[in-house]
Amino acid sequence: MPRRSSNTRVRSHTLVGIRWVGVTGQGITLLTVYYGFGFTFPIVLAIAAVTASATVNMFVLLRHWARPHIGERDAALYLGFDILQLGTLLYLTGGLLNPFQILILAPIVVSATVLSAVSTVILSVLAMGTVTVLAFEYLPLPAPNPIPHPDPVFIFAIWVATILAIGFTAGYVYRVAREQRRMQDALAEAQAALAREHQVSAVGAIAAAAAHELGTPLATINLVAKELARDLPPDSEHGEDAALLLSQAERCRDILAELSARPQGDTGESFYKGPISSLIEQVSQNPGSDDIDVVIQRETTASSENPEPRVVTMPEIVHGLGNFISNAKQFATTEVRVVVEWTPELCQVTVQDDGPGFSPHILSRLGEPYVSSRRESEGHMGLGVFIAQTLLERTGARVEFDNGADVGAEVKVTWPRNRLEQENAT
Repeated sequence: MPRRSSNTRVRSHTLVGIRWVGVTGQGITLLTVYYGFGFTFPIVLAIAAVTASATVNMFVLLRHWARPHIGERDAALYLGFDILQLGTLLYLTGGLLNPFQILILAPIVVSATVLSAVSTVILSVLAMGTVTVLAFEYLPLPAPNPIPHPDPVFIFAIWVATILAIGFTAGYVYRVAREQRRMQDALAEAQAALAREHQVSAVGAIAAAAAHELGTPLATINLVAKELARDLPPDSEHGEDAALLLSQAERCRDILAELSARPQGDTGESFYKGPISSLIEQVSQNPGSDDIDVVIQRETTASSENPEPRVVTMPEIVHGLGNFISNAKQFATTEVRVVVEWTPELCQVTVQDDGPGFSPHILSRLGEPYVSSRRESEGHMGLGVFIAQTLLERTGARVEFDNGADVGAEVKVTWPRNRLEQENAT
């Protein structure tokens, strides 16, 4: 599991805004209870605690005015102060018997959302310690009439409930926030991979266009060079220059011929259109294990009523299928089989290998970011499968993972045929 680095940063205006809401709410509540309802408690000390919080918030605002972010260490210190400040207010107003003691969860939620696990654990321990002290030491709950001292069992029950709430909230919120961050990071990686594929496609298209445009003037240069070499006398001092010009023109023609040819592998020109099996043959030539054979098998007989789907080399399809075939090569023992099936309604590509297959405990999680696809892939980030699935789903495909009936892994990519050919027609 990737950890957040120690330089995690929090937006200063966000933290300051949250703390101003807390300070304002505390001040209004204290004044209302003391002057509005006539409850008696050490109002001066309570207002002093609120003033201290407002002062710290002003310090944060001024210190980080020119910087949009606060470092993790500073953010954790500010949230730790909030816990202690709220603990002081609770001590002055009834301890755990004060209904507002639930607000001690607020700094924990903020930490679990934006800070690292270490900071969240430290702040959770601090909150638990504060709650434990308040279970034994606190001033009586303010009220117009004296309230009998509660049974110790009742105080113990409140303490247990609060401790459990702190632990559960910290763990749950941190896990949800972590999954959200990981998904955002993985989607960013997928977008970057797609951008790279589009850049490669653009380079291929530019190269082919340049080769086409330069073909005519280069042919003219080559023709003129041949005439010069033929017309010059054998003993002419310009004979070698003419021969050199002719040889270089021939070399340029060879280079342009290579650029004009349909690229193989990762070059992926998006303007080439052909049968989907031809695209798979192109993709299967990507680097992988050299001693693993890739067998392409067509399960459906093409006919005039049911021709093989024709697609262009879209970056999403090239990268997605290429990733699955490359993974299959890595884990196959002798062979990777790619089965292409189609009907008038559907087109399905199944990548099968004869390797160890997917681990049962991660099979249901495949496609999630940071989940490695095989037993032997420990140490990998686990983004390859997620990126491949995300890119293929952009073209309307449904991706399914399973293990073969006898051995090996199996990945099925299924498109609605009209969607696949429509996507590739644009």
